[in-house]
This record gives sequence, C-alpha cells and structure tokens, in this order.
Amino acid sequence: MAEIKLGLKENWKQFSLLVIVNAFVGGMVGLERSILPEIAEKEFGLAVKTAILSFIVVFGITKAITNYYTGALANKYGRKKLLILGWLIAIPIPFVLMYAQNWNWVIAANVLLGINQGLAWSSTVVMKIDLVGEKDRGFAMGLNEFAGYLAVAIVAFTTGWIASEYGLRPYPFYIGILLTLLGLIFSVFLIKDTIHHVSKESTNNTIAPLKNIFWDTTWFHKNLGSVSQAGLVNNLNDGMVWGILPLLLASKNFTIEQIGLITAIYPGVWGIGQLFTGKMADIYPKKQMLFIGMLLQAIALLLFFYASTMLHYGILASILGWGTAMVYPTFLASIAENTNPFDRAKSIGIFRLWRDLGYAIGAILTGVIADIFNINTSILLIAILTFISAIIIKIRMTET
Repeated sequence: MAEIKLGLKENWKQFSLLVIVNAFVGGMVGLERSILPEIAEKEFGLAVKTAILSFIVVFGITKAITNYYTGALANKYGRKKLLILGWLIAIPIPFVLMYAQNWNWVIAANVLLGINQGLAWSSTVVMKIDLVGEKDRGFAMGLNEFAGYLAVAIVAFTTGWIASEYGLRPYPFYIGILLTLLGLIFSVFLIKDTIHHVSKESTNNTIAPLKNIFWDTTWFHKNLGSVSQAGLVNNLNDGMVWGILPLLLASKNFTIEQIGLITAIYPGVWGIGQLFTGKMADIYPKKQMLFIGMLLQAIALLLFFYASTMLHYGILASILGWGTAMVYPTFLASIAENTNPFDRAKSIGIFRLWRDLGYAIGAILTGVIADIFNINTSILLIAILTFISAIIIKIRMTET
C-alpha cells in the first residue's frame, strides 16, 4: 500500500474527483429547485401551500435520517460503498418525476432524493475532510459546497429555461439521467476510500473523544451544539426559500424564466462565495464567520417583505447567498475542529441530521403560516428565527 499522506496538495487528484462528484450530487437537487412548485399548481392542481411544500418535508426528513446513518456506518463499511449506494438509489428519480401521474409519485421521488443526498453528499464531505487533515479544512469544505451548490444553481436555471421553452415535463428532467450516470461511473471506477487517512490523522490528534456523540453534537458541547442549531435554522430558511419564493414570485406575475433566474442567483452566490468564505474560515474566527453569516441571512429575509422588482429580489438573493456561503463551510470545519478523527464522521452525520431536518421544519412552518395568514408573514417569522440563531452563536460559542 502506498504511504498515506494528509493534505490538499498531497491528495489533489482524489480531492478534485470528489469535487466533481459532489457537483453531480448537487445537480440532482437543482432538478426540482425552480419548477416543482409550478408543476404542483399547474399539473396537479394543488393550491394549499402545505400540500405543495410536502415534497420538501419528505426530502428533508429522509435526508436528515440518512445523514445520521451515513455518519454512523462510515467507519464500519467505508465511505466509498455508501457513496455508490447513494447513486444506485438515484437512478429512478428523473424517470419518476418525468412520468408522475399524481403528487404521490413526486413524494416517492423525493424520498429517494433524500436518501441519495444523505448518502452521497455526506460521503463526499467526510472523504474530503479525511484527505486534507487539520490544515485547510475550511477551504476544502468551501470547494465541496461550491461545487454542490453551484451545480444546484446551474441546473435550477437550466431546468427553468427548458421548462419555459419546451414545457414543464419531461425535458427538464433529462439532465437528471445524465447526472446519475456520471455520478455512478465516477464513484465506482475513480473514487478511492479514505478510511486509512483517518487512522493516519488519529496518531497525532489530541482532542478527547466525546462522551456521548449524539447529545454533545446536538447541544451539550457549546461549540458543536451552537453549530447544530444554526445549521437547522439555516436550512429552515433555505427550505422556505425553496418552496415559498417561487410561489411568491409567481403571485407577482414573474415568468417561469424570471423565477428560474432569481432562484438560481441565491444558490449561485452561495456556491461561488464558498470559494472565498471556505478559506476565510481557516483564517478568521469561526464564531464571527457564523454570527455575521446568520445575521446577513436574517436581514435579507426581512427585506424580502418589502421587495417588488427583479432588481430587489436579485440583490436580496445575493445577500442571502453570501450569508449562507459564510456559514456552510464553516459549519463543517467547526465540527471537524472540535471532534476526534474517529468521532468525526458520526458527529458530522448528527449535525447534518439536525441541519437537514430544518428543510422539513421550514417547509411545514412556512406552509402553515402562509395558509393561515399569507406568504409575507411566513417570511417574516423565518427572518426572526434566523436572527435569534445568530444571537445564540454570539453568546454561546467560544473560539478554539
């Protein structure tokens, strides 16, 4: 066996392949980002917001649970096997979305999508952290999330454009077939497991193992608990933007193509921004990165309440994307910084469990509030919760 070395430079080939694979993973989410709420209303006649957002609820819960088990099983079965399993489960998704006869088919597709994302995205995250060791973790996570969310943006815009030119189905979902094939081929033939890198790093690591990984990551460890609650709130507001923003824009008579552009700006800035914010997380205090990022999200969401033009929504989507870019790689780098290498995969899985439950909570909460009151009230509530999360980080976290 070749000598195991840690570092981004030392493992750049495998790292680059994992970045590409994660772009394929992100693209699978982008398939739905701009057009699925429109399909719900126009093809299936769903008018109640909670019913329309049910696909996000199912996706969030399934992905959250899968994240947990991916983290728990990563050391036992290896990262690569879980990554391949994620792509095998993805194969039916584009076909189900293309030929869905009723909304239950869409729900079933999002169960599969949640499992795919939990297995594949979690595996690529853990494998990249394994490869780079202690140095450049933030930059590594920035590259990982950049690839994933830039792909979300590109595919969201592309599917929106295809839908405006050729109809909502089936053509936009052909992209999903290509992404699945490429992801599976790369994962089977090009990706190597990284479990030996964990053993290498553990020989020099001085962080004590957590006494109770689940509860320490969830809340009792001040830094890990602060990161977990912020991750949940971050995806809570992302779930709201995913489901509610296209409906809000449609109610203001924006075209499908305009909606696709605005919904692509947010993950686009989020994705590209992480090329910079990931490195910033290696240089600047992670506590401040997280606080400022969550605060910017809260401000942008609050101002959505007053927006009315393409320019307004474009600027606010950019601010929201930058705020999310500041926190996303910093979340994962903070988890890695505060855990022993052998605890890391499980702790990341638990963090991602809570983070992605935010999708479900955000979709349910905003759907119910929008149905009882209106869309603007639901956006205002999420802005307030995001501000509270920023304050918790400011008060509770300590710098390591």
